[in-house]
Amino acid sequence: MNWDQIEGKWKEMSGSVKAKWGELTEDDIAEVDGNREALEGKIQAKYGKSKEEAKKEVDAFIDTL
Repeated sequence: MNWDQIEGKWKEMSGSVKAKWGELTEDDIAEVDGNREALEGKIQAKYGKSKEEAKKEVDAFIDTL
């Protein structure tokens, strides 16, 4: 699965995102609205990760789908 597919199915995917990054609130997930950079930014803010770490986590998440 690639990010375009995730973006197109964001509502369905939001449960998986919440399961992976439990500290993200429903509001955070709604704000992201399928935008990968916004998701990476939320992960950085909530988990204290670097931009590169957040990007790697999102890449790993995509690979598991």
